[in-house]
Amino acid sequence: MKPIISTSGSRARQFRERLAAPEILVAPGAYDALSARAIQDNGFGAVYVTGGGTVNAQYGLPDIGLITATEMSQAVGRIADAVDIPIFSDADTGFGNEQDVARTVRSFEKAGAAGLHIEDQIAVKRCGHLANKELVSSEEMCSKIEAAVSARTDPDFTIIARTDAVGPEGYDAAVKRTHAYAEAGADVIFVEALTSRDDFRRYASEAPDLPLLANMTEFGRTPLITAHEFQDFGYAAVIFPMTALRLALRAVDEGLAHIRTSGTQDGLLDQMRSRQELYELLDYEPTGGVPNPVR
Repeated sequence: MKPIISTSGSRARQFRERLAAPEILVAPGAYDALSARAIQDNGFGAVYVTGGGTVNAQYGLPDIGLITATEMSQAVGRIADAVDIPIFSDADTGFGNEQDVARTVRSFEKAGAAGLHIEDQIAVKRCGHLANKELVSSEEMCSKIEAAVSARTDPDFTIIARTDAVGPEGYDAAVKRTHAYAEAGADVIFVEALTSRDDFRRYASEAPDLPLLANMTEFGRTPLITAHEFQDFGYAAVIFPMTALRLALRAVDEGLAHIRTSGTQDGLLDQMRSRQELYELLDYEPTGGVPNPVR
C-alpha cells in the first residue's frame, strides 16, 4: 500500500516537511525503479537513491567514482518517474569542481530529485566505510556547497553536506568541518562512518543547528543502530543504502543454486512475488490495458 502523502507543493517541499517532522524519516536505498517502487509499496516516506548500489547493480562496478553525473541523473530520473514519494540521491563529490557541482544540482533537480548529498572526498572517491580516504580542503568543500545552493531553482531542493573526515582527520576535525559546511549554506549535515552510539549521540549535541542524517549501512564501521535510537539521539533522517540490494543478491544466489542443483524452481515459489503481486506493484491490470507510463 502506498503511503498517504500531501499533494500540495513540490516533492522537494514534502521532503523538507518530513525532515522537520517529529518522527525520524527512514529512507531505504533504491538501485533502480523497481526497488524504489517496492520501497514506496512498503510504506516508507522517501526513497534514497544509493550511488554504490546504482553503480553495483546497473554497471557491475565498485563504488569508486566510476559513474558519471549524467548516468546518475538518468538513474534518478527513472526512479523519480516510478514513485510518488520524495527521492533524494547520492551525488558523490558533486562530480568535479564548483561548476560541475552546479550542473549536477540542476540535472538532479530537473530529473525529479528533492535533494542530494555531496561529500568532501577527492574526486577518486572510496566507499565511506573503507580506509585510506583522501579529502579536499574544507575551503574547497565550502565553495562546492555555495555553488550547489546557488544553482538550485527550487529553494526547497535540499543540499546535504557529507563529511568523511572522521577516519582521515579525526572526530574533532569532522565537527569543525560540518560547522563550516553549515555556514556555507548546507541544509542538512551527514557525518559518515561514526563508530559508536556514543559518537552519534555526542555529535548530535555538538552539531550545527540543522537536520542531521545518519547512514545505517551493513558490514561497515558503524554498529547496527535502530531508527528509533537515531531519533532519540536527535537525527532527522536515516538511510539504509544497501540493504535492499544485499537482500536481493542473497535471494538470487540461493534461488540460482537451487535451480542448478535441482533443475526446477519448484520449492522456490513461496519465496517469490507472484505474477499478480508483481502486476500490483506495477499498477498493471492485465485485463484493463496498459498502465499509464506518465506519473
